[in-house]
Amino acid sequence: MAQLRSLSLGFDTVVVAGIDAKLREVEANHHVRILLAIESGSRGWGFPSPDSDYDCRFIHVRPQSDYLSLYPPRDVIEYPPDAIYDVNGWDLVKTLKLLLKGNAVVLEWLTSPWVYRGDARFRAEALALAAQVVQPAAIAMHYLHLGERQRETAFADGSDVRLKKLFYVLRPALALRWMRLHPGAAIVPMAFRTLVAESDVSADCTVIIGDLLTRKAETREMGHGTMPREIGTLIDTEFGLAREHWPEPGTRPQAEAIRLADAFFRRWVSGT
Repeated sequence: MAQLRSLSLGFDTVVVAGIDAKLREVEANHHVRILLAIESGSRGWGFPSPDSDYDCRFIHVRPQSDYLSLYPPRDVIEYPPDAIYDVNGWDLVKTLKLLLKGNAVVLEWLTSPWVYRGDARFRAEALALAAQVVQPAAIAMHYLHLGERQRETAFADGSDVRLKKLFYVLRPALALRWMRLHPGAAIVPMAFRTLVAESDVSADCTVIIGDLLTRKAETREMGHGTMPREIGTLIDTEFGLAREHWPEPGTRPQAEAIRLADAFFRRWVSGT
């Protein structure tokens, strides 16, 4: 079984050791097997601030008997976050159900460049399954609803807001743009700089985004301000085009997708 381990040189070694210990604790205390543990959030996307916490996310599987219980354990294992650590994970059942519904977070976990630990075969097979069962329209709707919610919350009235919040609106908009420019593709690049580079962004927007990335990497507080006009136009344009282009996906996955996900689940819960 090939084990994955890929972490940025910029990661704090003491914090990483703490995460490794927490993952061992999860397996020992909850009697689960961790299939993949990655860094998500701003570090995973590639735009951390100097004070960004560490968002470790993991996918775990339980013994077969747990899935046959009348009262199965929770499908989430989570610890209260603090200023440094934010560690939690999903059961494989929850992960697969969300994948079938078009939850893009699952795809981001599977493609994160930073891996604390993981089974290489599991990640490869999970990505192969995703390519077979994920509906691009469902992923697009995920990013559209996420982006519009963030837009409405932080930037609706045009007043000054914390500029770091801009990334949480811009990234979904760029994901939608990337999908529009790559018809049929549903697995959006996790790394923000790659996403920008592959989204044919205008020269003006590229300069503004580069400046924002530099400022976010160098300072704990980017300050307050209004959304740059060029960025606002890009975001609103992509949200509008997405509403025109993408149909609302069905509420239930197709039978073949369910069959493939069931087979995948049985294979990994049995350890074969």
